[in-house]
Amino acid sequence: MRSIFLSASVPLPDRDPRYYDTADVISIRDAVRAVAAVVLPHAELHWGGHPSITPLIRSVAEDVGLLSSVHVNLYQSAYFIGQLPAENEAFERITMVPAMNTREASLEEMRRVMLSAARFDAAIFIGGMEGVEDEFSLFRAAYPGITALPIASTGAAARVLYDRHREELKLPSSLVNEYTYPSLFRRLIPAL
Repeated sequence: MRSIFLSASVPLPDRDPRYYDTADVISIRDAVRAVAAVVLPHAELHWGGHPSITPLIRSVAEDVGLLSSVHVNLYQSAYFIGQLPAENEAFERITMVPAMNTREASLEEMRRVMLSAARFDAAIFIGGMEGVEDEFSLFRAAYPGITALPIASTGAAARVLYDRHREELKLPSSLVNEYTYPSLFRRLIPAL
């Protein structure tokens, strides 16, 4: 079965303003829903359970009847026990990665486990903050040559990544100006 990696979050106002000030929250939510709707019936979706994203994926997974499916792969760090969204309880396939001594080390370990869990066929990067940039770098190092799409129209870290890697990765302008996310993903994710 094909595997797609998703890195996404809605930027928080108390973090780096370059993410929050450029974020398009409606587009972030629409893009996450579209990824889930397009990917889940055909492939596995793997993501780190940011609390702004997991409820969106849960809603789509529930709508398409795949909450308990092998298609849904949620990763969490035990460092955040007590802060996890209630929507996590709906998923049967949660990989709880042991906590490390610090928040940063815990996130690093979760990302290591998450990115080694499958042989990914593509990755999507939506909105986000530092973590999305970190995951982009880790993904590109682990899977050189595999499609990595920063959805620039969602702003935030995805826009930063698009601007930084546009020429090197020959990223299409549709990642900046297309908001019909289901058709965009069907067209640009080669695994589907």
